[in-house]
Amino acid sequence: MIRYALHCDHDHAFESWFQSSSAYDSQVKRKLVTCPICGSAKVEKAIMAPRIVGKKGRGRATAPPEPAAETTTTTAEAAPSGSTSLMMAQERELRTKLKELRDHIVKNADNVGERFANEARAMHYGDKEHRPIYGEASPDEAKSLIDEGIEVSPLPTLPEDRN
Repeated sequence: MIRYALHCDHDHAFESWFQSSSAYDSQVKRKLVTCPICGSAKVEKAIMAPRIVGKKGRGRATAPPEPAAETTTTTAEAAPSGSTSLMMAQERELRTKLKELRDHIVKNADNVGERFANEARAMHYGDKEHRPIYGEASPDEAKSLIDEGIEVSPLPTLPEDRN
């Protein structure tokens, strides 16, 4: 997954996550990426500084912090070394958000089980009406869907979900 800081032609700043840079390019080309504030599909990437953590002093970022206009939370990378409680709090927050996302998908989408690849293809090619779905697909099936231009993403799974 990759996070991009974006802005629209009305100078609204926002961010979004994409499976890859090519997924971003594909979605922008199809006008699927829109500004959440005004709905404009004229969206471009904003300049971002990557965050890279060196081997020595894992608690420090080697790039400057992101601009204040972005909505970000303080990270352990920017905190003084030894602030593990901050990292644990952020991990809990991330896990909570991932669980909320998963619960939202399960609540609002149809579970098509092992028919996922066939259902996704049928919707993509117009044989079935579009609707939110989730289900099971092998890695090969998922890759094949992506190669056909069908956007799929794995459901977030947390360690406690695997037990």
